[in-house]
Amino acid sequence: MEKNQGLKAIMAIILGLIAGAILMLIMGFNPMEGYEYLFKGGLKNLERIGNTIATATPLVLTGLSVAFAFKTGLFNIGAPGQMLFGGFCSIAVGLSLDLPKLILVPIVVLAGILGGAIWATVPGLLKAKFNVHEVVSSIMMNWVAYWIVYYNIPRYFKGEFLETESKMLADSATLKASWLSNIFQGSYINLGIFLAIIAVFIVWFILNKTVLGYELKAVGFNRFGAEYAGMPVNRNIIISMMIAGALSGLAGAIQYTGNSNIMQIGVMPSQGFDGIAVALLGASNPIGVFFSALFFGVLYVGKGFMNAAVKVPPELADTIMATIIYFSATSMIMDKVIKKFKKSKKDNPKGKNSSSERVVEK
Repeated sequence: MEKNQGLKAIMAIILGLIAGAILMLIMGFNPMEGYEYLFKGGLKNLERIGNTIATATPLVLTGLSVAFAFKTGLFNIGAPGQMLFGGFCSIAVGLSLDLPKLILVPIVVLAGILGGAIWATVPGLLKAKFNVHEVVSSIMMNWVAYWIVYYNIPRYFKGEFLETESKMLADSATLKASWLSNIFQGSYINLGIFLAIIAVFIVWFILNKTVLGYELKAVGFNRFGAEYAGMPVNRNIIISMMIAGALSGLAGAIQYTGNSNIMQIGVMPSQGFDGIAVALLGASNPIGVFFSALFFGVLYVGKGFMNAAVKVPPELADTIMATIIYFSATSMIMDKVIKKFKKSKKDNPKGKNSSSERVVEK
């Protein structure tokens, strides 16, 4: 992450925490005590640190998904549906195949990745071929995924006790690893964190070290300029959405086969929407997204502990997160306004290009 972007993210966090402290004072709570238990909840011991990492892992991937689309000029608001469908594919494969763990787990993960990529291809195709805005089409795909899961889980993979959830996956089909959980004193951390770290590196490498990444960023910066330069714009739009969807699908695979081993119906994964916040705070930089997701993981895990210890409502932590995102988004908007103003001033330093002045000069 660039130095000024990192400073802006830190400032957004500080301002959000200050706003949260003011809210605590208004509500009659001690801000120092509230924050003490908030951060203790996520970092007090190895078990809580492991739970924080596990909670943050899907956020890393949905944040990368949104950030990758941002970098290429697209707004992937379909991450929840891609995550849900990818998770469904992983659950379906895990419940349908009986194979050794070393063979089955890669297949389960690959099913999630392919499911998310396929789900994001539809908005990509509609954008490339018919210029349908990806926000509209990806929101529609979210709900298509929701109802597919809602129908198919009770019909084909119904749990033993509740119709609203799937059967439990066998350990051979999950990303859980007892040795890793034991290191973190019984937390639900799993192998998904290693997949997330690999994904961070791959996304960084694609964007910064490959011709494809250069073309994707060029399309995002100026679609018509990239087309004039001979770049395959439509193809790159589809590829960008597929990669973004694959990342969200991997998040679904980790959420439903690592953090848990079942899938419930009637639930749209919040991590898909929270990925937008993670990407904003991380300035759409893969490394920034990783640390942004870890910070959100601390808040997610800690807010319950804060509520139990000092009765501060957990909704306050959500308010703090929303405030941080507000300041992050505001700084991005201000940056764009300032850059646009400087560019116009540079192109027209004395204002001599206005029509009235040209008439006077003539």
